[in-house]
Amino acid sequence: MPFVYQHTINSNTRLGLWHIEEPEEFFLAKVPLKRDVSHPHKRLQHLAGRYLLPTLFEDFPLEEILIADTRKPFLPDEQYHFSISHCGNYAAAIASAQQRVGIDIEQPTEKIFRIIHKFLNENEKQLLNQPMSSSQLLQTATLLWSAKEAMFKWYGAGGVDFKQHLLIQQLDGTDEEGTLQCSFEKEKPVSLNVKYRFLENIIMSWTVS
Repeated sequence: MPFVYQHTINSNTRLGLWHIEEPEEFFLAKVPLKRDVSHPHKRLQHLAGRYLLPTLFEDFPLEEILIADTRKPFLPDEQYHFSISHCGNYAAAIASAQQRVGIDIEQPTEKIFRIIHKFLNENEKQLLNQPMSSSQLLQTATLLWSAKEAMFKWYGAGGVDFKQHLLIQQLDGTDEEGTLQCSFEKEKPVSLNVKYRFLENIIMSWTVS
């Protein structure tokens, strides 16, 4: 299946979401498999995420991707900054020729409520104390997690406390799309806008800075 969603953010930054229905051989025709990923579905996700990159920018050099000690994939000459995420039968990728980027996709499940204490501080929990239905509460909790994951990938250097370093101040938007006003506070404070969209049964969050 082709793209579920494509978006040109600016002249040098693009993202895409792919619903994986193809067999492994479809992706292997264009994607070099350097990592030893033994689980078949995880290998399929891995391939689909990389397959997306040259569909965003035709000259994206897949063969040059390296993996940092923090497990973040990168290009040694930073021709492009990029981020990849997988969830279920979906893969997402964002790439930019000039700006740091981070992307995350999540499928809402009830298990998010069991880990809220691990990633939301007391101020952020107030974002869930608004009048909303149970389904909206599940979506919002998942969105807050996804936004922090996108910020974590944007940073890329590891050693991050999700409650102290990745902060969400405000959520503006609808059940379809919007913006979270956030900040990264580990080193010099950096203000970040995290965009989001609800697509099919997926929440996708991304940031560019």
